[in-house]
Amino acid sequence: VEVGPANLAYVIYTSGSTGRPKGVMIPHGAIVNRLSWMCSRFPFTQSDLVLQKTTFSFDASVWELFQPLVSGAGLLLARPGGHRDPSYLAGVLGQESVTVLQMVPSMLSPLLEEPGLARCSSLRLVFAGGEALPSVTAERVFARLGGASLCNLYGPTEATIDATFRPCDGPPEGPVVPIGRPIQNARAYVLDRELRPVPAGVVGELYVGGPG
Repeated sequence: VEVGPANLAYVIYTSGSTGRPKGVMIPHGAIVNRLSWMCSRFPFTQSDLVLQKTTFSFDASVWELFQPLVSGAGLLLARPGGHRDPSYLAGVLGQESVTVLQMVPSMLSPLLEEPGLARCSSLRLVFAGGEALPSVTAERVFARLGGASLCNLYGPTEATIDATFRPCDGPPEGPVVPIGRPIQNARAYVLDRELRPVPAGVVGELYVGGPG
């Protein structure tokens, strides 16, 4: 059986903004685009260890699983339900010397308050996604994990995990970290009701395009 970029790779359900579950069909080419972007923008090495702790019903689990496998990095599976336990996560990060971590901001915040996190000095990349990233949480990352880089990821499930990214290179401005710019081969537009680009500073709807 020949499998091409347009063939279906998986179906994942999301409620999106409507609250009504719907199946999103993701092709192989879209996943390859997302994984190759991270390989070029945030390259992993054989020295890296990625903690896979996102439930498989959430699209962020896809890159947690496959990114280390296409990069030659190590993959560590958290125990079932471990993503809900900040104390457990803090312990695993320190004991196993995890270098790459992804968290939703609502769980990242309590994790940063765990005393056990003081024993974790191995983290070099922290990704936040799935929710808006408060600036106070970003500042707390810098305070507790001074040696780690922080990146804010954004993307609806229909856009194959992530559509935009924003590295947090300095003190954030405003109450939340911006969603940043499109990943490779993606496009993002802010349009009005007639699908015309709006001027800077004018409110509009976000439209995402590209192979994702």
